[in-house]
Amino acid sequence: MIRREQVRMPGAARLAALPLAFALCGCSALEHGFLNAAGPVAADERHLFIIVSIVLLFVAGPVLLLTPLFAWHYRLGNAADSYKPKWNFSWWVEGLIWIPPTGIVIGLAVLLWTWTHVDDPYRKLAGGPPIEVEAIALDWKWVFIYPDEGVATVNQLAIPVGRPVHIRLTSGTVMQSLLIPQLAGQIYAMAGMTTELNVAASRPGQYLGQNTQYNGAGFARQKFTVLALRGNGYQAWLGRMRAAPQILDQTVWHALSQRAVAPRPLFFGAVQPGMFQRVLAQTSGMPMKPKDAR
Repeated sequence: MIRREQVRMPGAARLAALPLAFALCGCSALEHGFLNAAGPVAADERHLFIIVSIVLLFVAGPVLLLTPLFAWHYRLGNAADSYKPKWNFSWWVEGLIWIPPTGIVIGLAVLLWTWTHVDDPYRKLAGGPPIEVEAIALDWKWVFIYPDEGVATVNQLAIPVGRPVHIRLTSGTVMQSLLIPQLAGQIYAMAGMTTELNVAASRPGQYLGQNTQYNGAGFARQKFTVLALRGNGYQAWLGRMRAAPQILDQTVWHALSQRAVAPRPLFFGAVQPGMFQRVLAQTSGMPMKPKDAR
């Protein structure tokens, strides 16, 4: 008897914990998702999502309400109201069938055309000259280089609050996708190519960033932290980075390129010039030009 109870209890405990796990996952998604926007780009995405959701309710609402009503009214036990159609042409029925869907499609087309330009990841954001960042995706980590500051990090991206950030992306391995839900939508990083993403933070905090393109065993742990720092916090962070003893050169880059999860963020007080362009040239199979090295 004791052995049976010991075998059954773990399974019962896991089943009892499922509702709690789903509830916690839902809270985490709301907390770290674009519904809790912390920047202008994510706020625009949230606004568009709400509008499209309202339109979806207008389309699906009547179907969800009328389908069970019709099923109940014309049920087998209600012989007095049996359905005996007499097919005939009806202008108002035809109008009801065609006019609302046509209007919805046209309205959504105009809406999406407008917001596609508003949320274009290449569109520059207001707020002054942007912070330049070069992001390189590896297996299974993110490398962020600040070319104007001469520092680099692994799995940590720091940005000042209220100032736009311009990120150039590429991949040192397979195609990956960078996503910071509370700040911006996803953008792909591809070997031998560059993409761009403009983001900004409207309030200080720590935000989740991750890769959303499956790339092997360490995919689930390829996450990084975005630090949005107010006032002099960003300059203080840069000061700590410049004091880091490590240098991001070819030897260190070779070690970083190995397929492994970084257990903690890494910081480099200096970066070999042209690192981003060198990775881009190597993955594209093209020789690196001397001006790129400079």
